[in-house]
Amino acid sequence: MTKKELRIKYKALRNQLSEEDLEQMSLVIANEVLKLPVWEKTYFHIFLPIIEQKEVNTEYILHLLSGKDKEIIVSKSDFKTLNMTHFLLTDNTKIKKNEYNIPEPIDGLKVPANKIDVVFVPLLAFDKTGHRVGYGKGFYDKFLMECKPETIKIGLSFFDSEELIEDVFINDLKLDYCVTPNGVYRF
Repeated sequence: MTKKELRIKYKALRNQLSEEDLEQMSLVIANEVLKLPVWEKTYFHIFLPIIEQKEVNTEYILHLLSGKDKEIIVSKSDFKTLNMTHFLLTDNTKIKKNEYNIPEPIDGLKVPANKIDVVFVPLLAFDKTGHRVGYGKGFYDKFLMECKPETIKIGLSFFDSEELIEDVFINDLKLDYCVTPNGVYRF
């Protein structure tokens, strides 16, 4: 399937999930994240979920990171430049939804992308080779290229992999892992 077809398919599948399904599967995903070999790392970037898009609730993973005393980074998106600015999440960080319902930090201590060790990546679908389909703006593709080559990229998905995304671009970076309620895919 193409990225466009996969976006339509997985948005529809997500819309069928109840609040209870979302919470239960998000909790199972967080428990699966515990099995990943990433816990010696320090700087973890995580997305704050767009509730209206029925994204994985990353609050459970946030609690894990906080409990393990990790440095947590969240981003603010600029829709004019398609760039993301990254901020350290602290007790004083104020979060506000932008016009696209994305929860973002208002300001704070900036963290350069090349300092980040692990990135939890939002997605709509992924395939068995580690390619992903996002919303199509390219924010994460651009951001991940700014990270160190050894930065670990972890997708979070309610659904298992597709066989193959047909229209992958040469610049599309692959995930290292994708975590679903059914387990961890390693690429």
